Amino acid sequence: MNGKQFLEMLARLPARVWLQAILGLIGFVVLAVLGFAVIAGVAAVVLVAILIFKARQWLASLFTGSPMPEPPARQDRKVIDVQYEIVDRSKDDVKR
Repeated sequence: MNGKQFLEMLARLPARVWLQAILGLIGFVVLAVLGFAVIAGVAAVVLVAILIFKARQWLASLFTGSPMPEPPARQDRKVIDVQYEIVDRSKDDVKR
């Protein structure tokens, strides 16, 4: 089946099928937009809740005079001592 035959087959479909396809496509787009809006709304609510919690902590520490609690230091740090040497090859006699 080539493209022309496919388009002829689509042209023979009744109007009810075309209306159902158009309504289905519109419904799909609406659901996709609403789904994205719900996800964005939940993320915004979580972000605002975190900001309110942190602002409350900041204001409490501001008025009581005590510093804000610092997060604990990480205990799993690995410090590796590395030595390196810079070699200046611009003065070498060998040209590559």
